[in-house]
Amino acid sequence: MRLKDKVAIVTGGAHGIGRAIAEAFAEQGAAVLIADLDVEAGGSLAESMRSAGGRAEFWPTDVSSKTAVTEAVEIAARWTGRIDVLCNNAAYLGEFHGVLEATDDEWDKCLRVQLLGTNNCTRAVLPYMIAQHAGSIVNVVSIQAMVGCPTSVAYTAAKAALLGFTLSAAYDYGKNNIRVNSLCPGPIQTRISPKPGEAAYEWQCAQTLLGRVGQPGEVAQAALFLASDEASYITGATLPVDGGWTAR
Repeated sequence: MRLKDKVAIVTGGAHGIGRAIAEAFAEQGAAVLIADLDVEAGGSLAESMRSAGGRAEFWPTDVSSKTAVTEAVEIAARWTGRIDVLCNNAAYLGEFHGVLEATDDEWDKCLRVQLLGTNNCTRAVLPYMIAQHAGSIVNVVSIQAMVGCPTSVAYTAAKAALLGFTLSAAYDYGKNNIRVNSLCPGPIQTRISPKPGEAAYEWQCAQTLLGRVGQPGEVAQAALFLASDEASYITGATLPVDGGWTAR
């Protein structure tokens, strides 16, 4: 039980990578609050996790809303009065465009959800973590913050900014024994990913050294490590989970 008796919040936790992280945290003993906009999927997941013997709750949360984030954190704190782990996974995945095609709305949503949403959630949990002199924050970023990818300027810029956010937060709150790290997934097979046989899927596989895309559970295990006390001397780090894409 690597997260026994800890309280964790996973944003964007109803689907894909976020769901796998929430399940992994619960399996390892954490009480998990799933914060997501998808009420049906989030509620169903929480019920499934409880049926499996875990502790889980769902709270409908728009991370770009400070009020919604505050409510979610307060719900999570009801378990023990602590917030031990925050996984900032929520992201906006619209259609990707280059500089000339990206709309103001696309820029606004990418920045509000990915960057300012991460800031909102981090600000909300920090008072708890400072008071208990312990905490782990895992920011799910992307290898698109590390390498060039086509037609995704707003998404890439917001994700790259998260790397800087991680470094600054790690610097400021290390003295409080709060660790802040970035997790950068490569191509991962989720419900919105290219399907086997499609050109985009084959291109993704070809970019990795392992010759395949990853699974959400593989990212979840990396998040579990960074969240746990096993990573007690790791902060301000960037961990790619990308099959070797960024090593090329």
